[in-house]
Amino acid sequence: MKVKQSGHSSIPPAVAVRAAALAAAALTVAAGLGVRAVGDGAAAKYAGDALYTVLIHTLVVLLLPRVRPLTAAGAALAVSWAVELAQLTDLPAELSRRSTAARLVLGSTFNAPDLLWYAVGAALAWALHTGLVSRRSSVRL
Repeated sequence: MKVKQSGHSSIPPAVAVRAAALAAAALTVAAGLGVRAVGDGAAAKYAGDALYTVLIHTLVVLLLPRVRPLTAAGAALAVSWAVELAQLTDLPAELSRRSTAARLVLGSTFNAPDLLWYAVGAALAWALHTGLVSRRSSVRL
């Protein structure tokens, strides 16, 4: 049985996806700042790590609105791990001493558990993205 659509949106799909990704990025940054403001210790740190990867995922979707959820999550995880592994060198620490922005993006000190929490963030972003894609597909029926 076909379901007839009553009308089409005038917003191109790529524009709608980018707008949603931009909103998700803003919410992710707000969540990260909120976690840091109300929490402390390991819980806030590791939540921040997971949200860092979620933010990268949203930025991938912003740049590539037709990207598949698994591809975006994999890219976000790869970038997060690359940044963490770069902390085994002196470069991120040196850049962090010179710039607050570099400190926020690159960190300064390698911490092995961060690798796990980046994977948690990638899994969360993948699940949310997959759910949104599925929901959007079912609305088009």
